[in-house]
Amino acid sequence: MSKNIYQEAWNYALEELHNQYISEDRENEFLFNFNVNYVEDDNNVITVSVPSPFMKNQVTTKGSLNIIQNKIREVTGLNNLVLDCIVKSESEFSEEKAEKSETSSKENLKIQSEDKSEKSVENNYQSSSEEEKEAEPVKEMKKHPQLDDRYIFENFIPGDNSMFAYNAAVSVAKEPGKARNPILFYGGSGLGKTHLMQAIGHYIYNQNPKLKICYVQAESFTNEFLDSLKTKKTNEFKNKYRNLDVLLLDDIHFLQGKESTQEELFYTFNALFAKKAQMVFTCDRPIREIKDMAERLVSRLNNGLSIDIQVPKFENRYAILQKKCEIQGKTLDPEIIEYIAKNIETNVRELESALVNIFSYEELTGQPLNLEIVKTLLRDFIRISTGEAVSLDKILKVVADAYQISVADLKGKKKDKKYAVPRQISIYIAREMTEISYMELGNEYSGKDHSTMMYAYNKISELLKTDPSLESRIKNLMREIKEYNK
Repeated sequence: MSKNIYQEAWNYALEELHNQYISEDRENEFLFNFNVNYVEDDNNVITVSVPSPFMKNQVTTKGSLNIIQNKIREVTGLNNLVLDCIVKSESEFSEEKAEKSETSSKENLKIQSEDKSEKSVENNYQSSSEEEKEAEPVKEMKKHPQLDDRYIFENFIPGDNSMFAYNAAVSVAKEPGKARNPILFYGGSGLGKTHLMQAIGHYIYNQNPKLKICYVQAESFTNEFLDSLKTKKTNEFKNKYRNLDVLLLDDIHFLQGKESTQEELFYTFNALFAKKAQMVFTCDRPIREIKDMAERLVSRLNNGLSIDIQVPKFENRYAILQKKCEIQGKTLDPEIIEYIAKNIETNVRELESALVNIFSYEELTGQPLNLEIVKTLLRDFIRISTGEAVSLDKILKVVADAYQISVADLKGKKKDKKYAVPRQISIYIAREMTEISYMELGNEYSGKDHSTMMYAYNKISELLKTDPSLESRIKNLMREIKEYNK
């Protein structure tokens, strides 16, 4: 018979472990590897559940169950307590939880009714006042007209790839215009740069809606500036942007080669910095890698905090999918979530697209989803995402564009660093993403010997061990190659 005498100890132990992982910047790891629910306890056995056989294997092999068990033993002082893990779907667990909650609510209502009949008129009046106070609606988030309601901190799932960026964004939001100004988030498409930028805007706006906050894409900023020149309304443009309290400028790589817009941004930057207005920028690469960008503007942008957001790892992708389902009020079998997280590795936007596809199918056909249906629905989507049919031509084109050189120079014999480094990177990527041999590669690169190809690959491999920025750069290039469809 279930006694549930250790449930309080269970809750305390989980809370302690959660706080420990948060302090170590490993909260996402905790959320994934400790996805365990308390069921009941009897004698010295605590029965817990996980939502799938996969998760049972995960919490066992990762040692999560042992960690919880040891923490509970530490809390209770009972060294003979053990955990017994069973598989129970989230829907089963939720139904049981709802039944218990309903039973508890009925009992509480009965007790409250009996209590009220015994209370005096004065107590009834006081009780009524307290109930009215409790019934006050939760204060809704103020909506800024330029910001997307979805892009708030509560909807962002940080992982190893983005924890630093997330913590920095929260810090900036709480103390705008202070130590971390400006802040620049850079990385590939769909990794959360815009989400964090707008989350900062939402937070600041809700703290003080009187502040002048502007979110604008660099392309729109440019068009607006050029239009002000044509209509001779540059003073209006300057007054608008130089009097802001918060500037959120997205995709500044668009300013590449646009000298007059860069100059205007430089002076806008100086004006905002002088008045301690918070500035947040995003870019698809480190700012110094953007060609034809004014050095003085690059210097200003680099004076703040620049943070690289990389591709999320499996655990983070799994947690992101769970959160996206929760936001949409949907449920998915853990096996389906695992399948998507394992097979779509590029960015968050593609994870969202996969969910849109399968939920649309479910709504339009009325058929419940299962793993086989999902595999069929996402077959072509995943084939593209995982980079099947990647050709050397695609690799050469993407790398050449990224470094602003020609494909001929990339394949040629020029030994300047401007050409040699991207050439070696393209060789490394070609070996990683295709089945092309060193000899075949040599023939493509102006008839070079296979040993030269091998040297280039090994050199990049060694650099990757000590240079995180190069690792990020190559990952972004590989992502762009997978997405390249021209």
